[in-house]
Amino acid sequence: QVQLVESGGGLVQAGGSLRLSCEVSKSTGTIFSINAMAWYRQAPGKQRDWVALITAGGRTTYSDSVKGRLTISRDNAKNTVYLQMNSLNPNDTAVYYCDVEVRDSTWQLRRYWGRGTQVTVSS
Repeated sequence: QVQLVESGGGLVQAGGSLRLSCEVSKSTGTIFSINAMAWYRQAPGKQRDWVALITAGGRTTYSDSVKGRLTISRDNAKNTVYLQMNSLNPNDTAVYYCDVEVRDSTWQLRRYWGRGTQVTVSS
């Protein structure tokens, strides 16, 4: 069984910083490898938007709205992806979700979502 456990959200003033974490929790033998890891966000009344992605090899890409302010990274030893968020503004207020693609023990590609963590930026 695979679960994504997110943490690090909260309330912060504009200009502040937060660091989100998402750990892939798995039963022994369920995953062969973790491929791309990504963050999405969904503001109230809006669709879920892609924020950033990091490949298994560490290559990163960002949406234009966060480029230069948010940084995605991963610790493969801990099966964890991070999102360092700096210079936050009220437009960053949203529920943030991590998204992970894995190759399971049967060699199938599967995608998992976290339950989300709320980030609120006050002006």
